[in-house]
Amino acid sequence: MAILIAADFDAGEWARWWPLLQAALPNERLLRDRHGAASHEIDIALVANPPLGSLRGLPNLRLIQSLWAGVDRLLTDASVPTDVPLARLVDPAMNEAMAQTALWAVLSLQRGFFDYAAQQRERVWRQHALRRADETTVAVLGLGQMGRAVARRLAQHGWHVLGWSRGAAAAVEGVECHAGERSLPRVLAQAQVVVNLLPLTPETRGLFDAARLAQLPRGASLVNLARGAHVVEADLLAALASGQLRRAVLDVFATEPLPAAHPFWLHPAVTVLPHVAAPTDPRSAATIAARNVLALRAGRALENLVDRTRGY
Repeated sequence: MAILIAADFDAGEWARWWPLLQAALPNERLLRDRHGAASHEIDIALVANPPLGSLRGLPNLRLIQSLWAGVDRLLTDASVPTDVPLARLVDPAMNEAMAQTALWAVLSLQRGFFDYAAQQRERVWRQHALRRADETTVAVLGLGQMGRAVARRLAQHGWHVLGWSRGAAAAVEGVECHAGERSLPRVLAQAQVVVNLLPLTPETRGLFDAARLAQLPRGASLVNLARGAHVVEADLLAALASGQLRRAVLDVFATEPLPAAHPFWLHPAVTVLPHVAAPTDPRSAATIAARNVLALRAGRALENLVDRTRGY
């Protein structure tokens, strides 16, 4: 049997991933495209934004293992077989990177460091009143692996952290956790900063529209580290223009790369990151993906399987 690596990699990415996957799976036959084997020989696919239709017509496919944390693109690709187990990547290294990014963003918002950076460009020397961490409430939306890591890290650094999840409330040390749609307005109404780490599902697409942004206290800030489609960009710009929002820190966008003419680039209250909050590290991800391959071969339970009905 064979493993298909179905990935939208450029030459540099292939150069990083290929030797690591070979080292992690030394006894497996790895394919960079389908021409290296008959369709019935491919029983596992390791995928990273696979080209449309690349998983169609594989009758013996037994596992689709994502090399990315998010699986929303796979779930909306009609060519991906729905009767084959799909596993997402859960990597402690990515959780740590996301916690670091959220810590930087929240600290910069609380201490006004983005404002000081703007003052530097204008050669302005002005000190602002200090708001302490324990005087700042941060809401973390989404309490999966990354969300829990972020909420825990923020709480450890002294912020009052509210955690929210759509399903059952998760317990996170030092975090006041809430769950369910009815509790979300109450959570948002208390938050000076909102960090979005929700999975993208039909229920969360466009979550941050004008009505939802209006539930925040005036002058709050939004940190979106999840998916661009969570935010209605026109409504976000309107909220910034009206003063309802003070600042947005955005790592993800509806269109990526962000078009050169997009107003976010030069907006004085928007900080743009090029989708780097928690990049996949091939050094750890290859080993984690291989673990599920070896589990399948040995007949053991698979890790981090996606519930397609929930979208994550």
